[in-house]
This record gives sequence, structure tokens and C-alpha cells, in this order.
Amino acid sequence: MRVRLRASCTLANNHNGALSNLLFACSYPHPALRATFSRREKGKANPNPSPVKKSDFHYDLPVELIAQQPLPERSASRLLLVDASRQALADHAFRDLPNLLRAGDLLVFNDTRVLPARLFGRKPSGGAVEIMLERITGTHSATAMLGVSKKPREGSLIHLDDGTPVRVMGRDGQFFELKFECSEPLERLLLRIGHMPLPPYIARPDDARDNERYQTVYARQPGAVAAPTAGLHFDAPLLDALRARGIDFDYITLHVGAGTFQPVRSEKIEDHHMHREWLNVGAELVEKIRHARAHGGRVIAVGTTVVRALEAARGEHGEVEPFAGETQIFIFPGYRITSVDGLITNFHLPESTLLMLVSAFAGREFVLSAYRHAVEQRYRFYSYGDAMLVWPAEHAA
Repeated sequence: MRVRLRASCTLANNHNGALSNLLFACSYPHPALRATFSRREKGKANPNPSPVKKSDFHYDLPVELIAQQPLPERSASRLLLVDASRQALADHAFRDLPNLLRAGDLLVFNDTRVLPARLFGRKPSGGAVEIMLERITGTHSATAMLGVSKKPREGSLIHLDDGTPVRVMGRDGQFFELKFECSEPLERLLLRIGHMPLPPYIARPDDARDNERYQTVYARQPGAVAAPTAGLHFDAPLLDALRARGIDFDYITLHVGAGTFQPVRSEKIEDHHMHREWLNVGAELVEKIRHARAHGGRVIAVGTTVVRALEAARGEHGEVEPFAGETQIFIFPGYRITSVDGLITNFHLPESTLLMLVSAFAGREFVLSAYRHAVEQRYRFYSYGDAMLVWPAEHAA
């Protein structure tokens, strides 16, 4: 039996700081949010004789390298080539990507679309409330995290800034079940008054520009509350250049949740539990993966969300299969990633589950050496920052 523990990492921003602090501090002790077991499940595989520690993934980052704004052009970002087989690093522009790939390769993108999932309101007492949706559960219902001085009781009301009443129906750990008491569908309400959920390390309120730039150009399936940030570097001219090079595209959908940057609180990382995210891997993509590899092409994931989705979709014999459902997969060194041959990813927070995933793919010490190089060369970090193209030892270009 294999355990499908499905993982992730992504955040949300704030205007007053309360919800950001909550997001960084939260944990998910409820059994329903822990690993589920079935014939298709995968576990926290770590055959290493010594336990992996959270502190093994620490690095020092000057705060001024955390990108606060997107660049004027998406593909103007820098790209660090991280070749684990050669233990080599090379500095590139992201626009160089077509020349770093080859005809027959397959890029797999996450086509989730970010909802303007942050709302603001007040309790009847007048106290301010910040609402960060985790997921929409119905036409007028959602689960959410609340940034508020005193947690509201079941049955109490919150009035949004436009007057819309929101009733607290219940609570499950850090999440509240909310009912929006209006005739307008919730997704339409979000489009009208919602704010883009920028990560807490972006120390500014969201603005009109973020409505476009904190969204990939190919986003088409609404449901995420944080962006799959590796995809933010792609624009129409770059996609055209990749097609002209003979590189194929396809998509998974993984709706990134508000808990995706949930901190690892235990020094022994095997004790960490991930939150759930919904994903879909379609039959057409599965066939493209098989075709690409059968003809010498490589499968390159655009972002860690794609890696998690494809690993979660691996079946009894390790091959990617069509799959739709939830995942909590937690990937760290000792777990062998076989669904992809290359990875495009942004730079991640120290001691984060995303950095652990990249380390599982290309080796912890080499990945951390790449991060030190990026700091020395003044790369821009995190959601609006620069990117890496990572080749693991057995699949290096």
C-alpha cells in the first residue's frame, strides 16, 4: 500500500497584518486534513537512515531581494540554470528558455485561475474582520480563515464593506464555514469587491495591476487563492517562441489553497501535515506524457504545483494516470520524483515545503548552493521574483 500524501505551498497578503500572521502560524491538527490511504496513495517516503530536519533547509536572504512588484514585462525575469548532473549553475534571462529546451519536450502548466479571495468587513461591535477564502463550497458558501481580534461565534454575522451579510456557520480548526446571505453568486461578489490575495512578504496592499500580473496568461479554471508563480514569467511572445521551437504544451489544474505556505513547525519534518488541494490530471495530458517520453522528449513541470499534481496521479505501477480529487502529498529528500524530467520554479522561502520538494528533485546541498549563488548575484526572490530551470542528475540536459 502506498500513501498519497499530497502537499503544497502558497500564501495570501494583508492590509492590517492580522491574517498574514495567522497564515504563518496556523497548523491543521484535524484528522480529516491528514493523509488518507487507498490503493493509489503515496507516503512520506524517506529511506535515509538519519531524519531530515527543518533547519537543514535554512538559508539567509537579505530582505531587499524579496520582489515587491512585478517587472514591467513578464519574461524579463532572470533564469538560473541548475544542472544537478554536472553540478553546474549558469545565469540566463527567462527569454532564453526556448534555447535551453529542445523539440519534442513537453511543458506542463497549471491553468488554475486566482480568485480575488480577500474580503474586508466588520462585526456588529464594529471590529474589523479580514476574510481569506480557502475554497468556495457552494453558490453562497465557502471555508475561510478570519483575521480578527476575537473569533466570532457560530451564528454570528459579519457585514462586508458593501453591506453584504456573512453568517458564521461553524468552525473546523483554523477554518470557518461561511454563508453569504445575498442573491448574488459568491464568485460574482468576489469579482466585484474582492482583493487579490498577495503573499504576506509583499509588504503593500494589492492594486489594480495585481489583478493582471498575479495571474498567469493561460489561467482558465477559477478556484485558486494563490498563484502558481512559476507560470507568471510566461507571456504570449515567449509561448510563441517555444511553439516555434517544437515544444509542446498541456495543463493540469491544481487549485492552490490559502494554507500552501503553512510553516513547518516541527524540527523533524516527517511530523509535518499538509493541507488539502483539489487537482485534475486529464487523460489527454497523460497520453502526451507517454508520447513525449516514448519519442525522447522530456516532461518539464512549470511549478511545484505541477509536480505535486503529477506525483499524486501516479498509479499502482508508478505511471501517471488520469486523476481528479484532493491531495496532501508532502515531498522532501528521500522521495523520488519520477513524473517529470525537469522543473521550472521560483525561489522559495527558507525551511518551506516547496524548498524541500526542489531539494528532493536535485539534492539539498546543491539546491542550497544555487540559492547562495542567487543571493550573491542579486536575483529577485519569491512570487514576483526570478526563476530556476532545474535538471536532476538522471535527467540533466
